[in-house]
Formats: sequence, C-alpha cells, structure tokens
Amino acid sequence: MAVNLSAQNFSHAGLTETIRGAIATSGLNAKFLEIEVTESMLMRDINTTVWILQWMRDQGIRISVDDFGTGYSSLAYLRRFPLDVLKIDRSFVQESTQNADSAAITRAIIGLARSLNLEVVAEGVETVDQANFLQNHGCRIAQRFLYGKSVPAPDFLAMLNNARGTARPGVTDPIESAVPGLLGEMVAEG
Repeated sequence: MAVNLSAQNFSHAGLTETIRGAIATSGLNAKFLEIEVTESMLMRDINTTVWILQWMRDQGIRISVDDFGTGYSSLAYLRRFPLDVLKIDRSFVQESTQNADSAAITRAIIGLARSLNLEVVAEGVETVDQANFLQNHGCRIAQRFLYGKSVPAPDFLAMLNNARGTARPGVTDPIESAVPGLLGEMVAEG
C-alpha cells in the first residue's frame, strides 16, 4: 500500500510517532507500506530528511520519490537518501512516444534508477504505445488509467474484498483496518 505524504505531513514534528501508531493500530506489517515523497520535499532540510527516511527504512517501510524529474534535486544528493523507488513523472511518460526529449529523459531516469538499484515506476501510462515503450526500455512497473484509476480508500477496500470473495460485514482483517487507519492518520494531519 502506497501513501502520498504531503510536505506539511513530512515536516510535522510527530511524523514518526504518527506512523508508528498507525502501523501498531492497524496491525499492518510495515514491509507492506510504501511512503511516497516528492523530490522537492527531499531537498528542504537534507540532514533531517535523511534521518526520517532512514527511520522509515529501519521500520521496514519502503520509500519512493514521486514525480521524479520535476523537482530541483541534485543528483549528488540522490545517493544520500535511503530510497527504494523512483517514480517517473507523468509529463515525461505521456510524451515519451511523441517527443524525443521526453523519451530521452524517460530512458535516462530508467537507467539512473537501475544503476542505483532502485525500482522504477512510470506514472501516467494511458496508452499501449506508452506501456510498450517503457517495457522496451526496462521499466516493468506502471500506473494510471491504462491499468485502472485511483480510488478512495473505502472503494479500494470494497474492490479488494470483492476480488478475494471475502466481503464480510463486521469482520476486519489487517489490510481492511490498515488502509483507513493509515490514510486517516496521515491525511488528518495535512
């Protein structure tokens, strides 16, 4: 499960305790949680950011950089952060099959991620041509309308239960309790 963290959430003094409490309350194993931060959020206070990200990593939480390629980060700083995933911004992905510069940037980000042993995720994939371009250049994970639209947490839970065939009124499992708990805790702060 991936949760986008706002800049306000990320700079909140009680962030680590909020995350720890949400994980404890939900019963979700932290290794199933991915926190998404933006490139610009990483650059605000480098030392504090490294400490927070390392704390998350120590808990087993995966960390991804959302909208990569649109911020102001220096590649020299990128190696300092304990990251797991780079998510290519949709603006590059959506133009990758029609614009040579966007295609070159997309290929470069895929290569950068692979060189740093990071997963790479393409955001904004809406056509089969885009998906084929990405796959041909080594990007195996993609998001967006070609595969399914984003949905609110309650709708996600309903889809999950329907897919598992386990819609059980009044019975909660760790995933069912984790989604609203984690999202509620983090969104309430923002």
